[in-house]
Amino acid sequence: MTKPLAVVTGARSGIGKAIALRLLQLGYGVIGISRTITDKTIDHPDFRAIRCDLSRPDQIERQCGDALKSSGVHLLVNAAGFGRFEPHEELDGLTIQSMTDVNLTSPMILSNLLLRTLKRNEGTIINITSIEAVRSSKFSALYSATKAGLRAFGHALFEEVRKSGVNVVTLNPDMTDTDFFKPLRFGVSDKEDSRLISEDIADAVEQVLTMRKGASITEITIRPQRFGITKK
Repeated sequence: MTKPLAVVTGARSGIGKAIALRLLQLGYGVIGISRTITDKTIDHPDFRAIRCDLSRPDQIERQCGDALKSSGVHLLVNAAGFGRFEPHEELDGLTIQSMTDVNLTSPMILSNLLLRTLKRNEGTIINITSIEAVRSSKFSALYSATKAGLRAFGHALFEEVRKSGVNVVTLNPDMTDTDFFKPLRFGVSDKEDSRLISEDIADAVEQVLTMRKGASITEITIRPQRFGITKK
């Protein structure tokens, strides 16, 4: 029997890589998409890498189109994303455009390209947003807008496609210990109960995928028990 196929963006590291590894454990074949990913990123016979710069929406169909035409795709996980947290007037136009394209535009394009296949397979779309999609924080206007937009897109798309058997799920993680924070002026706490790890998000993905058919989780917000942050 042919393995179901999952497409995971941001699979080179962090949350996306943890999800890709979990899906391989669950018996999926995985196509990982990232700007710098290679087939050696995950050493597994059922993993394949596609290099694609998701900040260039005009390139997505050209670089990923053939793989996305596979009739075996049952799952799309939009995990790629980045953030900059500055006064809005300090951001340049390129950052605004790139963040919007990676965090919001590329998930919408990939969903568009895969929906016909996902409908045939009664598949699933999982969008990794952020806790900032459901709250308002200073210096986060741009990032929050992209993630809140992705959250709204997922909820509306679910209402559109649920009759076709497609589930659309929004995961809102709080601060997770990944490379996301490397270029930023702050980072996660070093206390285990004050931060999330990537495997926590992979656990939520597994929970979604192992639900009884006909019962759909449409949103999960994942937070550490305690609040913690470090300043650099």
